[in-house]
Amino acid sequence: MSAQTGTTPPGQNPADPGVTAEEKKYHCPACGAEAHWSPKKQALVCPFCGVESPGKIDASGDIVEHDLVAALREIPDSGRGWQADKVSVKCQSCQAISVFDPARQAQRCQFCGSAQLVPYAQTKDVFRPESLLPFKLAETQARDLIRAWYGKVWFAPNALKSRALTDTVNGLYLPYWTFDAHVDADWRADAGYYYYTTESYQDSNGRTQTRQVQHVRWEPAAGNLQHFFDDALVCASVGVKSNLLRAVEPFPTTDQLVPYDAGYVTGWTVERYQIDLVGAAKNSRAQMESQLRALCAAAVPGDTQRNLQIEARWTGQTFKHILTPVWLLNYHYGATSYQVIINGYTGKIAGEYPKSWIKIALTVIALLIVVIVVMSVRR
Repeated sequence: MSAQTGTTPPGQNPADPGVTAEEKKYHCPACGAEAHWSPKKQALVCPFCGVESPGKIDASGDIVEHDLVAALREIPDSGRGWQADKVSVKCQSCQAISVFDPARQAQRCQFCGSAQLVPYAQTKDVFRPESLLPFKLAETQARDLIRAWYGKVWFAPNALKSRALTDTVNGLYLPYWTFDAHVDADWRADAGYYYYTTESYQDSNGRTQTRQVQHVRWEPAAGNLQHFFDDALVCASVGVKSNLLRAVEPFPTTDQLVPYDAGYVTGWTVERYQIDLVGAAKNSRAQMESQLRALCAAAVPGDTQRNLQIEARWTGQTFKHILTPVWLLNYHYGATSYQVIINGYTGKIAGEYPKSWIKIALTVIALLIVVIVVMSVRR
């Protein structure tokens, strides 16, 4: 855990609490347009003329871990907002809420491709993330990865491979909550030890045979386990399919996060979280308790166990709200929509694709032929 622990309201920069939206704009020195974060150059670059902006992103702040119990009692409003002007739209199809720059016109949802977008009026500004993982992979690299992925999906229709050059790849920042906690747990259980005895029996021909029979000797067992959960991730996205997202995790949040600066998200779409702090904390605690139970179960001696009981004391519970980068491809094949997702920092990829039943049938037939040939040779 590289972050500090404190009580600074979520989203507020302790080193620069008075930053305004206007001060957080980075302009191109050549044409005056607003510069965007470039994964390729790891700098702010004008999207129109390619000139690098002299403006520097402030990455000197601290990444603070906030006290979870105090935040759940009274969540302050001072840590809300994006440090810059943003507009929000909600997709009526997948329900994702996208946040982007006012000058940009959203025609289709970047998560599912639907054109059913409506303005989204927030009753309150969202928590501004205090830290994020900036994009490390450029779009050209993402396309290369997708092209390679298309070539590896053997059961996909042949026509699918041409889509790597034509489909739109969207760079998005997804919302995550991270949670830390110390746990001190006392456990007790019945530890089972296998032992064997020999018994006689009559086989089908009436002959006496012997065999080994397994038994369990139960003994009481108890112990103590201490564990630190560091940056347990809870994704607050609804726009990306959870099974694909889990497949490209983890994101290196324990040592690669940088303090939030509006320059990193300028020109990029950010998904607004739709799992709030309360819901994410419950989700995280359920995950931690499941992992704790597995850790305690592994500590029980013997060959098997039963009646595991745990008394846990949780302390040092903290949280952060962060953003993580992904490249997302949405495409249709026939009437079905599919997603391909790339971790925008590590390059790990996962995706869905249609299956060619002709290829599957030919593969099954080929395997049957091989089995028949092998059986014929053995005869």
